[in-house]
Amino acid sequence: MNPVEVRLEPHPTPEQTEQIFRHLVAFNETRAGAASACNLAVFAHQGSEIVGGLVGLTHWNWLSIQYLWVQEAFRKQGLGRQMLLAAEQEARVRGCEHAHLDTFSFQALPFYEALGYSVFGRLEDYPPGHTRFFLQKRDL
Repeated sequence: MNPVEVRLEPHPTPEQTEQIFRHLVAFNETRAGAASACNLAVFAHQGSEIVGGLVGLTHWNWLSIQYLWVQEAFRKQGLGRQMLLAAEQEARVRGCEHAHLDTFSFQALPFYEALGYSVFGRLEDYPPGHTRFFLQKRDL
């Protein structure tokens, strides 16, 4: 039997990372049940141009918001709120009861707090001089 060798892979292939992901999902599902993750996206358009968007997924009974962006010229007009509420509504239809996301101190913490999200964790000095906040909303 060959000994196990641990190697740094500076440029892993998509197949390598997919293999790790598949094995992790298989293990998780033996403990937590079928993941049935489903992508979710909401976009704000002006004509053919995307001026804002929310990208996330629903997983078990949670909405996971991965990205929320609004073009600078369209901020403070309610687009972010509309997209977030639309995502939450779709998540409820899919059976979700909770939501989570993260944001940085230079991004939108007050925006999320005003919509009912609360901080449950933080990483200070990430990136240097800033804080990364982890938020949840327990009842959609």
